Amino acid sequence: MFEVLVTGGAGYIGSHTCVSLLDAGFSVVIADDLSNSKFEAISRIRSITGNKVTFYPYDVTDEIELEKIFTRHSIRCVVHFAGKKAVGESVEMPLEYYRTNLLSTISLTRVMKRHNVKNIVFSSSATVYGNSKKVPYSETAPTGNCTNPYAWTKWMNERILTDVHRSDPDWSVILLRYFNPVGAHPSGQIGEDPLGIPNNLFPYVTQVAVGKLDRLPIFGSDYPTKDGTGVRDFIHVMDLAEGHVSAVRKCIQDYGVHAINLGSGKGYSVLEVLHAFEEATGKEIPHYFCPRREGDVAVSYASTKKAAQELRWRAQRDLREMCQDAWNWQKLNPLGY
Repeated sequence: MFEVLVTGGAGYIGSHTCVSLLDAGFSVVIADDLSNSKFEAISRIRSITGNKVTFYPYDVTDEIELEKIFTRHSIRCVVHFAGKKAVGESVEMPLEYYRTNLLSTISLTRVMKRHNVKNIVFSSSATVYGNSKKVPYSETAPTGNCTNPYAWTKWMNERILTDVHRSDPDWSVILLRYFNPVGAHPSGQIGEDPLGIPNNLFPYVTQVAVGKLDRLPIFGSDYPTKDGTGVRDFIHVMDLAEGHVSAVRKCIQDYGVHAINLGSGKGYSVLEVLHAFEEATGKEIPHYFCPRREGDVAVSYASTKKAAQELRWRAQRDLREMCQDAWNWQKLNPLGY
């Protein structure tokens, strides 16, 4: 099998994707400056798979460092995760998000072009659909009515990569719009380890369960949903990782730009997730309600038909398994890596 460069490969989704790529027989090269991840994740990828992984602690916005990777390795496809990813933080720090998330993609594709590497799988997001009222979101739905800077960076990166292909039809671009990745590798060796206070529901729940945090804040109790809390499409991170393997295979065999949702196709409210976690783990989760967060939407879940047709992929793991694996990771790693 050929070499795949995974930018941001020490991060939550990146590390699980590296495991799935290695299990599928690909060689993996990782570039990650560890600004929002830890080197221990690299060690554990090696431990889980028994495979050698080449790691570069490089900033993907730096073309000089990227040149070294493409000169030393015969990269055939890139899976691009590197970037900042918290919706709330993006509202507070828009310039940091625009600089990092856009420059990383521009620098990466410039270097790829110089080395005639024209296959890229991009980590996009369902946030590009904005506050659409029509669910489930399908890939034909309008994009660009974004509600926060993080979402705008994803939308702009989709635009950049689309225009790169338009200028050179030999490029193969897959835009994976995923929903809410949760859970962990069943070994409990790798999982979600956010710096500081978690921005996402599942790591906050697990940190309350392990006693690291006191109570779970639920942002918004007055959404137009069945219990007043926001509804999201949660997908097990291992399902998501396997979706990336399918995307890499499609990417090297195809040309064009393909936007594809990766989700479970089901919507769960915050309270439903909370009760499912308590039932799956036997841990009670103290919680309280507070005002909605700026930039959040009421309901978001995926149409998964295109992924089934074009990637021959669909999510296999249910909410209970998501809860069990997330808890197993936190229980074995109460302080993270």
